Amino acid sequence: MRHVNFTDGNEIALLHSGAGYYPALIAAIEAARVEIYLETYIFAIDDTGILVRDALQRAAQRGVVVYVINDWLGTGRVQTKQLKQTLVAAGVQHRSFNPWFRRGVARSHRKLCVVDRQAAFVGGLNINDDLLSDRDPSIILPAPRWDFAVRITGPLVHEIYREMDAQWLRVGRMKLKARWENFHRLRHRLSVPVYGAAQAGLVVRDNFRNRRTIQHAYLQALGRARESAFLANPYFAPGRKMRRALEEAAQRGVKVTLLLGVGQFAMQDAVARSFYPKLLGAGVRIVEYIKTELHAKVAVVDDKWSTVGSSNYDGLSLFVNQEANVVIQDAAFSQYLREEIEAGAAEGRVVHLADFAHAPWYKRAWYGAAFLLYRTVIHIITLGQDA
Repeated sequence: MRHVNFTDGNEIALLHSGAGYYPALIAAIEAARVEIYLETYIFAIDDTGILVRDALQRAAQRGVVVYVINDWLGTGRVQTKQLKQTLVAAGVQHRSFNPWFRRGVARSHRKLCVVDRQAAFVGGLNINDDLLSDRDPSIILPAPRWDFAVRITGPLVHEIYREMDAQWLRVGRMKLKARWENFHRLRHRLSVPVYGAAQAGLVVRDNFRNRRTIQHAYLQALGRARESAFLANPYFAPGRKMRRALEEAAQRGVKVTLLLGVGQFAMQDAVARSFYPKLLGAGVRIVEYIKTELHAKVAVVDDKWSTVGSSNYDGLSLFVNQEANVVIQDAAFSQYLREEIEAGAAEGRVVHLADFAHAPWYKRAWYGAAFLLYRTVIHIITLGQDA
């Protein structure tokens, strides 16, 4: 298992929901001179997706080398086919991740972009309209989806670039002629300017060398926590180690707050609530976000350590899918992100232990049954490695 390799001197900007993310992403694409790498789980052909797609096409038409990977399942078979046809016609190089499950059940859930090896984006936002539900795009949300990404400049960009370049090669092979053409177009290596002073590292999860890297980063941060831990996530169903780390932190006096998304999937809500009594009994504060869909995967520990990325706290993200987070060790950034999480919690519903003590028996039975079903499925998929 690999540890986080931090680099110094990074400038990191927090981008809140689509209003902050998509304009910044499109502006970077429009300014690209040499190359763009973009990965996403969902690339919807809606108003937002069309804006990003068209910007990528314009970049390719002015001579920029553009690589796009979307997950075949996340985007959908039909939309992936339509997207590929449109992008390739404009000169964009496109690949879909794991079509028809040819490489097993794992999906690529990463949301990454690197432009000219000088600016990178990492976060939880897909390429889709954040006023339309992830579950059903025909459902209009009451407010934009609550989510975060970061824009990074500095030496960490090169590490993200290397990971994306490796992913492109893993997903499919380039013909020799295409490699030779790209070599000529990219023969002058771009310098990476250094801005700011934030210390940050990229953590990825895959089924090769990084099977538990993201979970380990969380466990290490929670194990070292002394004052506070604020975590926000839409799908809460972690393994025993993660749950135990949250409980032990709360029991030694750390102020632990979980801000969780609810309302998208009844099964997911039931699984999450099966964990509530023990967590609440240990002193963990749980808040259910109810204003709109919560899609953020962020955390702050002791106002010093923070993370933003694509990894949920469930078996698929922690033990099956490919994920990518940035871990940041910077007090100013961490404090700002913590304030954003607290603002989200203020728009949620606090859960109390008494809520479960007086819950009808059939609700408690439903929570338990949902957990057993979920646990069985994940145990089978991960071959028992989901502890």
